[in-house]
Amino acid sequence: MRKKKINAMDYAGEILKALPKGILLTTKTDEKVNSMVIGWGTIGVNWSKPVFAAYVRKHRFTKEQLEKIPSSPSTSPSGITIRRSSASAAAKAAGISTRWRKPASPWWTGGQVDVPAIAQFPMTLECRVIYAQAQDKSVLGDAILKDFYPEDVEGLAVGANRDEHITYFGEIVDAYILED
Repeated sequence: MRKKKINAMDYAGEILKALPKGILLTTKTDEKVNSMVIGWGTIGVNWSKPVFAAYVRKHRFTKEQLEKIPSSPSTSPSGITIRRSSASAAAKAAGISTRWRKPASPWWTGGQVDVPAIAQFPMTLECRVIYAQAQDKSVLGDAILKDFYPEDVEGLAVGANRDEHITYFGEIVDAYILED
């Protein structure tokens, strides 16, 4: 398998189209690899850098992983792995465990960050977390709060619940497609 370098911005449309179906946000700390399906995110330019912004609720294991990563640029924060098909269905079909798995096939070593790429999801954006911001629900409108942050749904529930998101901006430091 080889890594074909790409310009992430050339694939921005494809990435944004994939988000509603789910893409994988993969993190690694203390040899624990975690992939979480996300449906909220964006790709663009902030601070004159190409970035991917991911939104992670505060009770998710992925948040714990991201909080353990030092902000030093020499460290290896999160990787974001993207595929056009539904990430959760494809992960199940591939037999990929999405929690606490040590890197082994189908994992492929990352290049710029110490987070593995996943062979079944060949388009990979390697990112370094450069900024994180907790969401301020007090400035959101009533319709958004009702639809996405219902106070009567526990924070551990999947989908809409009362927990706010933390926005993680990852500088895209490498982008490639895994090919046979």
